[in-house]
Amino acid sequence: MITYDRLFVAGSWVEPSSPELLDIRSPHDRAVIGRAAQARPADVDRAVAAARAAFDEGPWPRTAPAERIAVIRRLNTLREARADEIAGLISAENGSAAWFTRAGQPGLTRQADAYLRAAEGFGWEEALESAAVPRALVRREPVGVVAAVIPWNSPFSAAMAKIIPALLAGNTVVLKVSPENSLSMGVLAELLERTGLPEGVISVLPADRETSEYLVSHRDIDKIAFTGSTRAGRRIAAIAGEQLKRVSLELGGKSAAVILPDADVDTAVRGLRFASLLNNGESCIAQTRVLAPRARYEEVVAALKDLVESLQVGDPADPGTFIGPMVRPDQQQRVREYIELGIMEGARLVTGGPGIPPGLEGGNYVTPTVFADVDNSMRIAQEEIFGPVLVIIGYDDEDDAVRIANDSEYGLSAGVWSADEDHALEVARRLRTGTVTVNGAAISFDGPFGGYKASGIGREYGAAGLAQYVELKTVTV
Repeated sequence: MITYDRLFVAGSWVEPSSPELLDIRSPHDRAVIGRAAQARPADVDRAVAAARAAFDEGPWPRTAPAERIAVIRRLNTLREARADEIAGLISAENGSAAWFTRAGQPGLTRQADAYLRAAEGFGWEEALESAAVPRALVRREPVGVVAAVIPWNSPFSAAMAKIIPALLAGNTVVLKVSPENSLSMGVLAELLERTGLPEGVISVLPADRETSEYLVSHRDIDKIAFTGSTRAGRRIAAIAGEQLKRVSLELGGKSAAVILPDADVDTAVRGLRFASLLNNGESCIAQTRVLAPRARYEEVVAALKDLVESLQVGDPADPGTFIGPMVRPDQQQRVREYIELGIMEGARLVTGGPGIPPGLEGGNYVTPTVFADVDNSMRIAQEEIFGPVLVIIGYDDEDDAVRIANDSEYGLSAGVWSADEDHALEVARRLRTGTVTVNGAAISFDGPFGGYKASGIGREYGAAGLAQYVELKTVTV
């Protein structure tokens, strides 16, 4: 049993405004595994006031970039030392399989290193070449007080993707995390406490949606950085628009995996094991629409059926488990309702279904499911399910595949599978999405990550992500 009965506000552990602690339950068996204080509006006021004072009057925004880089390096080193503990806590809280949470730890290092490389080469102050003005400077300065709001599905990755560039740029931050992640984010707060940040620079607040809206609406917040659902993103964008706050949004997806006619189907399907079903399918970049050429359609269907039926579902702490439980009972019910909807819409149920896997009725489990004969207009092909549910859509030719892939309100990620990498690259260029992987390639943390259309505004990672946290100033002499 882990208990966090205080909140990390402005760099110190303080008594919360409400003494009530939230029970944190295991998605595997719904047993209580911890308790944690939750922030209320009064706690937000305290954190924002401290961040405002730290930005307006404190040393952090005026610290040299090299010193800020050193602090983030220290944070990364501290995190690496507790990587196994962090991975275990996220599995316990979220139901994410141990293979996924452990594999994600080196990824966090690569993510941080990419931001650090970007900061070292960033043009914090540059001379502007101009014949009309003898002397001019372009400065990149911190935005101010940042409200960073993250979801539950990959908490450390989402948190680091925001607080690292925000801090590197000299901002102060109030990080709002999901109640489900109160334990792992408590560890993050402990790490931040040891980095040597000045008082007031950062707070970590577990809180519900109402408190989250209070935070992003706060008049002393200068920028909102949000990862979450498109529905919530629209609400946050409206608040930001009304108050003319800076905003970046990383939202939902319904990504397509385009299997070209020359692809090796077995290789592609082995790759989709990770590209489509990572983190129990609770991933915004999951390639859950599988586009198959009609001439090879049943071959793809059979291969995906065999793959999904081979995956072990169960206790996320078991090293053999590939798919664990959904994070909460309501998410479990949501996914099961989408499976029932797919049957009602007339899709062919290849494997799985709305039932709970035998022996796992005590947890938030669903049966991994594959649908075939899916029309792209069906809701199961258009709406983000956020669970281990794949739909297979047939296409006539390459133009048809591109049309179907782009026929979505989302545009976050996609994949192309082909024996010809150059041709796959040609197809990737035609897809209206922020990230495309060819033949299962890893995402680059040096490149920008984010979405087209309803998948978001702005970018994360590398120099593009760092640029989201600065204002531009031109000085002429």
